[in-house]
Amino acid sequence: MPEEWGFLNTGHNNAATNMAIDEALLNWHSRGVIPPTLRFYGWSAPSLSVGRLQRVDKRIDFSALERYNCDFVRRLTGGSAVLHDDELTYSIVVTEDHPFIPTSVREAYHILTRGILEGYRNLGIQADYAYPSREEIIKGRSSVCFEQAAYYELIIDDKKLSGNAQVRKDNVLLQHGSIPMNINEKMLFDLFLFPSERMREKKRTSFYEKAIAINEITNQKYTYDMLVDAFYHGFQTGLDVKFKPMTLTDAQWNEINQLAKSKYVTQIMN
Repeated sequence: MPEEWGFLNTGHNNAATNMAIDEALLNWHSRGVIPPTLRFYGWSAPSLSVGRLQRVDKRIDFSALERYNCDFVRRLTGGSAVLHDDELTYSIVVTEDHPFIPTSVREAYHILTRGILEGYRNLGIQADYAYPSREEIIKGRSSVCFEQAAYYELIIDDKKLSGNAQVRKDNVLLQHGSIPMNINEKMLFDLFLFPSERMREKKRTSFYEKAIAINEITNQKYTYDMLVDAFYHGFQTGLDVKFKPMTLTDAQWNEINQLAKSKYVTQIMN
């Protein structure tokens, strides 16, 4: 019999609330309040999230964030900057000592991204895992997440489809990631500082050859709800689990709102 996990679809929220929900899920699972849980969510405004240790001084153009009415948030996880806009975002919380979670970060990605692989297949997209060499990873390091695929991220025709990040805290693994329907390359590269406009355009052009999104691959216009359905069944198959819908209580929402306000609302740090 498949193991039963929780499933939560929180819809579209601002960046601070979204990151607070993910952290709250980690905390609740650590305390045994909730089972292993898959969450789907979207963003009520374009949002730039940066990695836990990513430097933003002299890299992010905060005046451009204001021009685009784009939220800014620092994730609990590591990695590079991600522009969240027209996408489905997922998060998973599961204990580190769960029987199918490897101790290796890389191999844990392999297990948990099976759900994403199956979700793409449900859309008719024959994605595959990335297996970059060490030299490719070093050469490809960038402030922008989708410029380089990491181990076991999903690609098609050598173009990156989704980005993922992970953290382990209090014996819980949190992994979350972005599954774009569209990528707004103009907005994305306008949010970064470059030594010249020529360099900005060069990077923007190069990015087009490295990343792709669902609508462009399929020549169809998908919606958030359509992706929820495809990837819900994808994770169910890929992880061999059964999902039970969850609803957050008023007390849990109060905890989330307090965490969002105290930690995630004002986060412009170096």
